Amino acid sequence: MTRPVSGKRPEILAPAGDRERLQAALRYRADAVYLAGSRFGMRSAPRNFTEEGLREAFRLAHDARAKAYVTVNTLPRSGEVDSLPPYLELLQEAGADALIVADLGVLDLARRYAPRCALHVSTQAGVVNYAAARMLHELGASRVVLARELSLAEVAEIRARTPKELELECFVHGAMCMSVSGRCLLSNYLTGRDANQGDCAQPCRWKYKLIEEKRPGEEYEIGQGEGGSYILNANDLCMLEHIADLAQAGVDSLKIEGRAKAAYYVAAATNAYRCAADAYEAAGFPPDFRPAPWMREELDKISHRPYGTGFYYGMPVQNTRFGGYVRDYEVAAVAEGYENGRLLLSQRNHFRRGEVLDVLEPGRPPFLLPVTELYDGAGEPVEAAPHPLMRLQVPYPRPLVVGSYLRRRTQAG
Repeated sequence: MTRPVSGKRPEILAPAGDRERLQAALRYRADAVYLAGSRFGMRSAPRNFTEEGLREAFRLAHDARAKAYVTVNTLPRSGEVDSLPPYLELLQEAGADALIVADLGVLDLARRYAPRCALHVSTQAGVVNYAAARMLHELGASRVVLARELSLAEVAEIRARTPKELELECFVHGAMCMSVSGRCLLSNYLTGRDANQGDCAQPCRWKYKLIEEKRPGEEYEIGQGEGGSYILNANDLCMLEHIADLAQAGVDSLKIEGRAKAAYYVAAATNAYRCAADAYEAAGFPPDFRPAPWMREELDKISHRPYGTGFYYGMPVQNTRFGGYVRDYEVAAVAEGYENGRLLLSQRNHFRRGEVLDVLEPGRPPFLLPVTELYDGAGEPVEAAPHPLMRLQVPYPRPLVVGSYLRRRTQAG
């Protein structure tokens, strides 16, 4: 039997764009989370964390026996460098377990001003070979986040030709960049928003039409699909069914993309990958391991583009027909407590008495919950829950874990 190179199951690393998403990742049993402070992170859209918020985030993670990694992976200009030392000192003092960096200057500063923090080299650094990984290890990195553009065979070669102390981390789920990570200038050119400063406008997701130079105003279809062709569009990555291949190639950490995604996305994706990793370990790490069907089905219940396996098994299939998201399920309510034989819920989307909701609870398969009775927060019977954040009560024989999601299938799904 071929065991993982590390001899243990891979770490499940989940995104935490803000406090709500952090709590979702921890509740659904992430081994580690990655997040950003107020500066130098590659995602400006999430609310990120203030100094006080970072301290709380590190405490919450450590209380859950998880680790917290902070992104400091933009490419800072010279005018920003002087503000890095005090920021790095703050992150170390606040309790960060590791710093994720891309720039060699930032790596050097982190070694000097945050020596107790482990150093992880970001995918933005574009590491695609063992020589680069070795060099970064010699410079102090304890982990390298490999470029998304590598095949599994290339990952395995890097593992075989680098020190065993150097951990390898790979993205396994979420959005794919149409360019080599950290090398795209489309957003900057078209909108003035710098992707390498965490402000990508994602023009690769836009619809495009062809206009001939001498016939302005005349548009030509260059692909199939209503409204234009998504000529730069990529499928989302999904490697849940290939956890064994990743582990046997030497991947130590499985990274879920999505700091800008909703808390429900974080919860469902983290739950699926953690349950699959646990099942892989419980089965004794068989090389032909496949997760239970429900685990893969859970990933179809979150907002996503069509799935693929990226570059791991060859060149990815280009998705020129569809640039939107598949949204077959929506969150109807979130569990907040239990009292007198009733679930205490907070509404997220409209639903009615008589519907059957699909429940996501940490660490277990989903199950159905018929809403045969529905009450408002005061205990008065109601037929529907039309108001955002409306307090609700639903009779049920046992409590749900606080933070469990009750979902409904959308009409489109």
